[in-house]
Amino acid sequence: MKPLEECSIGMIGAGKMASVLARGWINAGLAPASNIAAFDIDSAALQRASREIGITAANSNRNVCAGKEIIVIATKPAAVVGALLEVAEVLRAGQLVVSIAAGVTLAQIEGALPEGVAAIRVMPSTPCLVGAGASAYSRGHGATAEQAEIVGRLFRAVGTAVELPESQMDAVTGLSGSGPAYIFIIIEALADGGVRAGLDRATALQLAAQTVLGSAKLVLETGEHPARLKDQVASPAGTTIAGLGVLESRGVRGALMDAVAAGAARSAELGTKK
Repeated sequence: MKPLEECSIGMIGAGKMASVLARGWINAGLAPASNIAAFDIDSAALQRASREIGITAANSNRNVCAGKEIIVIATKPAAVVGALLEVAEVLRAGQLVVSIAAGVTLAQIEGALPEGVAAIRVMPSTPCLVGAGASAYSRGHGATAEQAEIVGRLFRAVGTAVELPESQMDAVTGLSGSGPAYIFIIIEALADGGVRAGLDRATALQLAAQTVLGSAKLVLETGEHPARLKDQVASPAGTTIAGLGVLESRGVRGALMDAVAAGAARSAELGTKK
């Protein structure tokens, strides 16, 4: 396979996530805009992506896939297999199909591909929008280590990315795929608490969001276990331990664990639908 910077990329779908990824790859120097083409049945979204990012607007799924080294499937999950069957005649051995659709399994993807076309499944997260995504990817039977590394480079350009077996992808969906929504609720609730305690709304929201951001950076940059960092904040008979007691009594820890498990279970259900 060609070096990534020389690969042409076709995108089926030009919505928000597809546009974010394309912009991130261009900004990281992994792919010039001239190497990326997209098609979307939503012509307004396609023209917006072309105008704002500089990628080529193709006139059909078949045209956007023909001759491309990498094809990114960025449609809704229910449309993935149909889109692949539509373009199967123009796909050739050696091409790499990358799906970012939640719940669509490698077996479903590979079942719609001609022989010799490799597939890699990715679960990105919405913070890719700000270059802070948490993505995981799994390679299909025909995907090589070289192709997996190319996908890793693409998604590390918009955050962090790890390679995992597909059996763990539903767990990733429940955690980092759905997790941003849980964190948004936490930020909103912290801000509400600040308002309740006397802060104005804008200040409370700014402090709440920065608190979450800073806490995450501490975990990632120090390598310390969150429990140890928590203990460093909670001094004896202090304000923090009083608040922690409330969180434990209300079952916040268990609720978050159950939310991740529910998201993972729903992802598995989606994967069983053809």
